[in-house]
Amino acid sequence: MPHIDNDVKLDFKDVLLRPKRSTLKSRSEVNLMRSFVFRNSKQSYSGIPVIAANMDTVGTFEMAKELCKHLAASSGMGSSDLEQLVQILEALPEVRYICLDVANGYSEDFVEFVKVVRKRFPQHTIMAGNVVTGEMVEELILSGADIIKVGIGPGSVCTTRQKTGVGYPQLSAVMECADAAHGLNGHIISDGGCSCPGDVAKAFGAGADFVMLGGMLAGHTESGGDLIKRDGKQYKLFYGMSSDLAMKKYAGGVADYRASEGKTVEVPFKGPVERTVRDLLGGIRSTCTYVGAAKLKELSRRTTFIRVTQQLNPVFGAEGR
Repeated sequence: MPHIDNDVKLDFKDVLLRPKRSTLKSRSEVNLMRSFVFRNSKQSYSGIPVIAANMDTVGTFEMAKELCKHLAASSGMGSSDLEQLVQILEALPEVRYICLDVANGYSEDFVEFVKVVRKRFPQHTIMAGNVVTGEMVEELILSGADIIKVGIGPGSVCTTRQKTGVGYPQLSAVMECADAAHGLNGHIISDGGCSCPGDVAKAFGAGADFVMLGGMLAGHTESGGDLIKRDGKQYKLFYGMSSDLAMKKYAGGVADYRASEGKTVEVPFKGPVERTVRDLLGGIRSTCTYVGAAKLKELSRRTTFIRVTQQLNPVFGAEGR
């Protein structure tokens, strides 16, 4: 029999963070650095835990130079993927992170694939996903993953929810999956659903160790794709990796047995990504000052969410000049 879960599940748009008394005098006092030791690889990480999505229009080498000092090798679980992954990591021994990314992280074959990759690369840090529930987070961590990607359908160019009816509100998914992961000394990435710096702060407040961004980093100089000029304006393409365009580019088209689960959009050109990153990090620092968190690590402990029916005053539109 079908079952209805009547527990309230919330998205970023459904909540605001409650301000609290603080001793911080300035947002410049806030430390956004995080340090982790990963459960299975035993590797250590130190940095600002914001990640560019592993999409070819966002996760470029140019973007990586701006965002971080580590590149993760991304792989699916097709018949040739493991062989290709081995070749990449042998050619680039400095890459110590592996991202195993499939649309449906609930597949038993995917769990077995994670075990195979862990056995083959015992000292690499493995990210795996995507899932949205605690029990699958636990299974993937126990199978060898260190960091679990959380999110099904929240991305701005993802159409999984429209095509399949499957998904989970992202804020609740992050809270539940973080609780499961941290109980096993694992970590999670909130993947998708952030449209502004406030959403990123909410993801960290909900317990995410890392936040992955796609649409917010699209359309920049460092983003992939050609610059499109039309009617005196400039654009860059941004598309889901399960879209018709991506499938034609990498798999010769959408297979007969499946549907496209992504869309293609033209994003207004935004220039260098540095300004967007500064705006993002400034917003998170400001969040921390509002709730009295001197360090990003403290944000989730200082977070109280308030359910709302409206976040913004829309009288002059979403953005001012």
